Amino acid sequence: MALSPWISSTKLQAEKKAPPEVSFTYNTTNISKHQRKVIILNYIYLDYNSTTPVDEEVLEAMMPYFSKVYGNPSSGHWYGKEAKQAVNRAREQVAELIGSLPEEIVFTAGGSESNNFALKGVMYANLSRGKHLITSLIEHPAIMKPALYLEEMGFDISYAACNSFGEVGPEDVSRELKDSTVMVSVMYANNEVGTIQPIAEIGQLTRSKGIYLHTDASQAVGKIPVNVSEAKVDLLTLCGHKFYGPKGIGALYIRKGTNIESFIHGSGHEFGMRAGTENVPSLVGLGKAAEIARIKMNEEIKRLEELRDYFFSRLQNEIGQVVLNGHPAKRLPNTLHVSFIGIAGPDILDQVPEICATTGAACADRAQQLSGVMKAMGVSEEIGMGSIRFSIGRKTTRDELDKAVSLLKTAIQNLREGKK
Repeated sequence: MALSPWISSTKLQAEKKAPPEVSFTYNTTNISKHQRKVIILNYIYLDYNSTTPVDEEVLEAMMPYFSKVYGNPSSGHWYGKEAKQAVNRAREQVAELIGSLPEEIVFTAGGSESNNFALKGVMYANLSRGKHLITSLIEHPAIMKPALYLEEMGFDISYAACNSFGEVGPEDVSRELKDSTVMVSVMYANNEVGTIQPIAEIGQLTRSKGIYLHTDASQAVGKIPVNVSEAKVDLLTLCGHKFYGPKGIGALYIRKGTNIESFIHGSGHEFGMRAGTENVPSLVGLGKAAEIARIKMNEEIKRLEELRDYFFSRLQNEIGQVVLNGHPAKRLPNTLHVSFIGIAGPDILDQVPEICATTGAACADRAQQLSGVMKAMGVSEEIGMGSIRFSIGRKTTRDELDKAVSLLKTAIQNLREGKK
C-alpha cells in the first residue's frame, strides 16, 4: 500500500519492536530530473511535542479491549461490567498522575475538546456572574480559537501579555482583571518554546478573587510533575498522545463544585458531562500511559535534560549564531527551541528531510511568518524567522543527536554561503 501518490513501496517492519530507522524507496516518475534516483532516508524524530509513539506496554494493555472485552460499559452483563471496571481503573490512573479525585476526571476526545469544554462550559454556565474571560497571547490555537468564538458570541475576551522568556506572570493577569471576570485560562507549559508558567502563583490570585482558573497542560502532564491542588487550578486539560498514549483521547479535570455546562448532551456518561459510549481501548491506553509516566517521570526528566543540553551545546559549538528561545531554566526537559541567525527555519528543514522537527506548533509548521508566540515574546523578525523547535523523547539517543548536528551544520553552511 503506497503512503502517497509518489511513494511506491516501503520497508516498514511489522515486528513488535520496530527499528528506530525507517527507509523509504521513492518512485521517481513524477519528481524533477535531478531527483530521479533512489533516495534512502534514515529519519531522526525530534518532534515529540507534536505527538509521541504509543508505548509498547500501553498498546499491549489496549489490545484485549478491541475484540475480547468489547462490551459497552453501560451494559449490566459480564462484558459490560468488565469494560466498566477498565474505565474506572483508567480514571484512577489519570487521577493519580495529577493528584485529583477520580470523579473529577471527565474523559474527552483529546486536548482540543477539553479546552473547548472548559472555556465554553464555564462561560455559558456563569452568565449571571459576568462575560469576561482572560487568556494569554502565547496560547495554542486550541485555546485561541474557542476564545475568538466566544468573542463572536458576545463575550468579553482579554489577552494577558508575557515577558521575553514567554512567561505569563500573575501581574500580567492582574492587569486584565475586571469586575465581570469569570475565568482565566493560561497554559501550563508553552508548546513552542517550552517555558513553564507560574500557574500556582496565578492560581493564588484567581482563588483570592473567586475566579475560575483553567490551564491547558497538554504539554506538561506526563513530562513534569503536575498536581492540581498545588497549582490551585479549577480545570486542567491533558492529552494522551503527548505522553505515549493513543491519539484521540484526553481528559478534563474539573474540580468539585465548579459550575460548568455539559459539553455533549445525551445519556448520562461521564457523570452527565459528556454523552457517548466510552472509547474503552483508548481509555485503557490513556490510563496505562499515565501510570507509566508517573513511575518513570523523575528518571526520564534527568535523562531528557542531559540530552537536550548536550544537543544545544553541540549546535552552539559546531554551527554558531544559535540563539535559545524561551526561559533558560524554567522550561520542559525535552524542549529545545532555537533560532539560527540569518536563515529561515523552513529553509533549513527543507534541506534536511531526515530530521523530523517543526518551526513551531505542528498545526502551523513551515509557515513563512513569525509565530504568535515569538511576536508576544518580542523576538525580532531576524531571530524569530530562523527558529526551529526540537523536542526529544523516550527513544531519542545521543547518536541521533550527533547525526542531526552534522546534517544541520552542512545545510546551514550551504544556506549561509548561498546568501553571500
